[in-house]
Amino acid sequence: MIISIASGKGGTGKTTIATSLALSLKDVQFIDSDVEEPNAHIFIKPIIESVEEVNVLIPEVDYQSCDFCGECANFCQFNAIAVFKEQVLIFSELCHNCGGCEIVCPNDAISEYEKSIGKIERGKADEIEFLHGVLDIAQLSAVPVIKRLKNYIQEDKTVIIDSPPGTSCTMIESIEGSDYCILVTEPTPFGLNDLNLAVSVLKKMNIKHGVVINQSDLGDKRVGEYCRDNRIDILMEIPFMREIAEAYSRGESLISVMPEYEARFRKMYKVIEDKTKVHG
Repeated sequence: MIISIASGKGGTGKTTIATSLALSLKDVQFIDSDVEEPNAHIFIKPIIESVEEVNVLIPEVDYQSCDFCGECANFCQFNAIAVFKEQVLIFSELCHNCGGCEIVCPNDAISEYEKSIGKIERGKADEIEFLHGVLDIAQLSAVPVIKRLKNYIQEDKTVIIDSPPGTSCTMIESIEGSDYCILVTEPTPFGLNDLNLAVSVLKKMNIKHGVVINQSDLGDKRVGEYCRDNRIDILMEIPFMREIAEAYSRGESLISVMPEYEARFRKMYKVIEDKTKVHG
């Protein structure tokens, strides 16, 4: 079963929930797909065993064959190519690596070369198989790194994906194919607004989902009311506790300082497992 953990906004405690769930279960594969700022390793503490570069294909022009017809620029929907009278500019940061410009070129003047945009690190922490991606600084698109990460999914394990916050293409790429998504939110107006956006995305993607309300005793009650009105399961509520915040600042997991939560996360997993089995 693939369980993704997402949030409509950053700072809700998404990684705390993802890592606590992973540390509470057996035979887990944990994937941190928040590749622009991965931090799950701080809490899971894996021993990294291998590092792999992530490359994408970028077009380049053979000026001996190019007649500056502009077909490549006309094709590119991302404005990654600009053709002038005697020059072709390629903006690699805007390129989506589709290869279409090479196909449409009537003179076979475009080829592709590999460009490194990040890396994937793999390791283990006890029974957890750990993977995360790291996007290189100044790279604009994290999606190719996330796609490569997901190639390693082992569906015979319980797979937990810690997705990027928000509802952009990186979040969508991360949660696609999940059997269930846990949305982590906080009981504030911002939390409710962004939770609503995330729920809309999950409904369009037809992914079953439930909510964890973090710092549940702060803010107001509107998040709970929203979940009940929309028949969204509230899987867990975690009150604000200084001990949890201090543990986070030290890089310690929630369940390491509050072991009683391990049983709660196992119970939450069982609820998710039953719901995915019942509804197919």
